[in-house]
Amino acid sequence: MDYFPLFIDLKNKNCLVIGAGEVATRKAELLAKAKANITIIAPEFCTNIKSLAEKNTHITLVQKAFSPDDINQQRLIISATNKASVNKLVAETANLHNIPVNVVDSPELCSFIVPAIIDRSPIVAAVSSGGASPVLARLLRSRLESLIPPAFGRLAKLANKYRATVKENINPPAQRRIFWENALQGSIAELFYSGKEKEAEFELQKAINTNNAEKPITGEVYLVGAGPGDPDLLTFRALRLMQQADTVVYDRLVSKEILELVRRDAELIYVGKQRDNHSLPQESINALLARLAKEGKRVVRLKGGDPFIFGRGAEEIEKLAEENINFQVVPGITAASGCATYAGIPLTHRDHSQSCTFVTGHLKDNTVNLNWKQLAAPNQTIVIYMGLVGLKTICQSLIQHGAPVDLPIALIQQGTTHTQRVITATLSTIYKKIEHEDIQPPTLFIIGTVVSLHDNLKWFNPNNGL
Repeated sequence: MDYFPLFIDLKNKNCLVIGAGEVATRKAELLAKAKANITIIAPEFCTNIKSLAEKNTHITLVQKAFSPDDINQQRLIISATNKASVNKLVAETANLHNIPVNVVDSPELCSFIVPAIIDRSPIVAAVSSGGASPVLARLLRSRLESLIPPAFGRLAKLANKYRATVKENINPPAQRRIFWENALQGSIAELFYSGKEKEAEFELQKAINTNNAEKPITGEVYLVGAGPGDPDLLTFRALRLMQQADTVVYDRLVSKEILELVRRDAELIYVGKQRDNHSLPQESINALLARLAKEGKRVVRLKGGDPFIFGRGAEEIEKLAEENINFQVVPGITAASGCATYAGIPLTHRDHSQSCTFVTGHLKDNTVNLNWKQLAAPNQTIVIYMGLVGLKTICQSLIQHGAPVDLPIALIQQGTTHTQRVITATLSTIYKKIEHEDIQPPTLFIIGTVVSLHDNLKWFNPNNGL
């Protein structure tokens, strides 16, 4: 361990910053968050430093060149000038006075390192590479940020409020630890994160009174959109819920890479649907979610794309609402947006399309009932989900209702993943073009003149991930 990690109280303590550029501004902002008394010394001050000082009465600007006499019993010192000789003099003088000093981008002159910080006060986490790679430390911080909700700090304050009460009511210490683990990562925490802070406090009080440290007080269902396939497109909330779920109920469109992000010891239940082959009828899935929640489990219902866009999410939570089971819905990037973006096809464009319509091409009894006249109108984009089987009927119907035979259409296979494939043609040629191709679901069709932009705007190369 090259540096001992330490948190220091700077409230109302004197700190010194040498330099007044953008880097010095960022360091001063951090010290200001810690409520330090800050003196900033520099021959000139940038606009942001001046603005920061105007907003903060604890900041004093001293316009002069640094001299060793400026160091006098400060709690810590940061040097952020672009002059190596000044930075070295600051470090040497601070060391003579045994004052911790940080010289930006010069770890050999530092007696302490300013880490990458995740601030969820009173919860604060810090990551440092010991000056070896600040960029790598920031990348790790960004990953941790995704796992720590913004409301985490307020939840910590709630826990502190009831800390003594829990200690009085729940013994021994091992049971107390289990209680807090269940409370701070179960339904109580989720109520808090979703903005229901009063309800969360009520449930915490109830949990203390019932002294139930063996399992979560009540189960809950999280209806989570997994996005179009690329794990990087998951939302922060989706990832957090996936990593705390007891059970994950997932469908066919959820990629293997996304499932690998689920908590390792979670129970996985597959309920995927294929054409003419449903592993579970929808009514049975609805009942399954309700049963698992009643058993006290935290259940993630993981659905490809967005659960409210051709995902039957509303049907599932209607059942939960009927049975008074807590639930929340986490939107995902729908396939239309994700696949179109990765294919370089904008869904709207001033010169091509002023509206966009999502429809399902999933045929029942070989028929489809869509407003063909409206869909055949010009200056719009049509996105067809589940349209592979009925493609020929869809194209013929659009042409019969006035769409040009040469209207561009794109088939996107397994969009946003390393197996993405884009095939472009026209309404009159697409069916023949893919007739002998090995097309692998899931697929999506985009119809409209925006498809003509694909060749110039495509940016994603599935062979190298970019």
